[in-house]
Amino acid sequence: MMKPQVMKLFFPLPALAIGLLLFPSCLSANPALPYPGIHLEKITLPPGFRISLYAEGLPGARSMALGPKGTLIVGARKEGKVYAVPDLDGDHKGDGVLTIAEGLHEPNGVAFRGTDLYVAEVSRILKFTDIESHLKSPPDPVIVNAGFPEDEHHGWKYIAFGPDGKLYIPVGAPCDICEREDRRYASIMRMQPDGKDLEIFAEGIRNTVGFDWHPVTNVLWFTNNGRDWMGDDQPPDTLHRAPEPGLHFGFPYCHAGRIPDPEYGEKRSCSEFARPAIDLGPHVAALGMKFYTGRMFPEAYKNQILIAEHGSWNRSTHIGYRITQVRLEDSRAVDYQVFAEGWLQGKFAWGRPVDVLVMRDGAILVSDDRAGAVYRITYDHTESPSAE
Repeated sequence: MMKPQVMKLFFPLPALAIGLLLFPSCLSANPALPYPGIHLEKITLPPGFRISLYAEGLPGARSMALGPKGTLIVGARKEGKVYAVPDLDGDHKGDGVLTIAEGLHEPNGVAFRGTDLYVAEVSRILKFTDIESHLKSPPDPVIVNAGFPEDEHHGWKYIAFGPDGKLYIPVGAPCDICEREDRRYASIMRMQPDGKDLEIFAEGIRNTVGFDWHPVTNVLWFTNNGRDWMGDDQPPDTLHRAPEPGLHFGFPYCHAGRIPDPEYGEKRSCSEFARPAIDLGPHVAALGMKFYTGRMFPEAYKNQILIAEHGSWNRSTHIGYRITQVRLEDSRAVDYQVFAEGWLQGKFAWGRPVDVLVMRDGAILVSDDRAGAVYRITYDHTESPSAE
C-alpha cells in the first residue's frame, strides 16, 4: 500500500479574511452543520421507489465501480484513498469498508477491466492487478500511464472503459476560464489498457466528471460543468453526445452551444461547435451519469439517463444536490426532471451526490462525498402498480 503524503497549508490571516469577503458563497456552500449525519427520511422519490443505506464510513466517497465478484470500489479524491466495500452475504448491503490504497494524488476515478482495477490520479493512471482476490493485502499498483498534466484545478478524473475496449480519461481545464495551447486541456482522451496510443477523442469540454455509452447505439454521452462568474443563471451545465471522435464542444469560446464567452467569445463563433444534447441547471455541478440498464425499475426508465448533481456553490440560491433524469426519444434528449432530492434543505445541505451506479439486480447506488456514504435506491412495483 502506498504511503500517504501529508501536505500542510498555511494562510496568513489577512488573506483568509479577504478571501471570505470576496467569496462569501464558499461559506454558504458548505453549510452542513445544522444537518449532521445521514437523513434519508428527507429524500423524496417517485412512487414505488425507496432509498436505504448501502455503506457508511467512506469519507469523501466519489466515483464508483463494481468488480466481477460484486465488490464496490469507491475513489475518495480529497482523502487520497480508494475504498473497497464487499457484499459477501449477498444481502445488498456492504459488509464493511476496507481501504485498499492511500496516499494517492486525488484518486477520483475507478474502473474495472476484467479483474484488474484502474485508478485515476491527477497526472497518472494506476492498475491494481486482480484486486478482489487481495482486498486485505492489496498489491503495489502498476503505473499504466504518467503522461497527464499535473494541474490540480479540474485535474481529478472520472474514467471508464468504452465499447471499443479503450480507457477514456478526461483532462479538465486548469482554470475557471482560459485558453491553452496544449490541446490535452479541456478534453476527453482515450488509450489502450496498457497505456499506449493515448489520443484526444473530444475537446472544448471545460470539465466532465461523468460519462457513459448508450446501451444500444454505443454513442458516448457526458456531463459538462459550465464556467463560473457569469451570474446565477448562466451558463447552464450541459449534457452532450459525441457520436464520433474529433468534435469540439466550445470551451473557452462558447458555452452551451449559444452563449459567447465575455473574454474569449470574439475569437470564434458558436456556430463552429457541437451543441449540447440538453441544458441542465445552472451551476448544479452535474457529475456522474449512467444509462439505466437494469430490470428492476419501470419500463419507462429503460435506457434513460440518471445524473448525480453535486450542488451549486457559485450561486446566490443553491440548486442541485439531487439526482435528475434525462429522458430520451430516438437518442434525442427531450426532458430533464428531478428523480431524487432532499439532500438540500433550504440553505443547508447534509449530503452531496457524486456518482450513480447500476447494480446487477437493477437497483442503483448513489455516492455522497459530504456524508461519506453510499445509498441504494430500489423499486417495488407492488407499492406503485400505476408506475408500470
